[in-house]
Amino acid sequence: MKITYRFGLESGETKEFELNLDPATLALTGPFQDPPPEWTRLDNQKCPNCPLSSDKSPHCPAARGMADVIEVFKDSVSFHEADVSVTTPGREYRKRVPLQNGISSLIGLVMVTSGCPVLEYLRPMAATHLPFSNLAETMYRAISMYLFAQYFRRKRGAQSDWDLKDLVKIYDEVSEVNRALVGRLRKIRLQDASLNALVSLDCFATVSVMSIMDDALQETEALFTAYLKTP
Repeated sequence: MKITYRFGLESGETKEFELNLDPATLALTGPFQDPPPEWTRLDNQKCPNCPLSSDKSPHCPAARGMADVIEVFKDSVSFHEADVSVTTPGREYRKRVPLQNGISSLIGLVMVTSGCPVLEYLRPMAATHLPFSNLAETMYRAISMYLFAQYFRRKRGAQSDWDLKDLVKIYDEVSEVNRALVGRLRKIRLQDASLNALVSLDCFATVSVMSIMDDALQETEALFTAYLKTP
């Protein structure tokens, strides 16, 4: 499964990133920088909630996955605009956006498919990758994914969480990873495009958690009137 991001920059340059995902697991299979840069080492600004050990995983999977993107855009400014196209197996998306928005969409996909054990809970959304999604779209897809998972857990006889309590915990953990990765990037010489892309991902995660906790799903409930009628 291949997803390609193309960035048409104001300078006239075009930058392209081709992500190859395993069609069965959606795991990112490459390409990767070889050797990985030093800042991607697991013990360099390691996430507080990381369950990996450096003897088995010398490099942070999420950092290694995004290394190419960080290298290409290390001198880029976040508010510069770019014509971004995203080609997936089923369709193509195009949008002119601030560069940080395009980078955020790309590294968000890289991170959840990278093999990071914290972020892998969001990996199923890569099957229906939606670039440039807003908060409402992301919440809809995330909650749908999570309830799908509960259905499969119930079929296997496992306890199911229909109140979304553990989804809030997942996003709390994701937010912690995002903040740690921002800390990594602050240690290397970068312009702000990649940093702001990660910061915006963290804001998304935080707002999503707050929205769920504040029971902000009432507006969405109206969409399901046909299911809510009294039998």
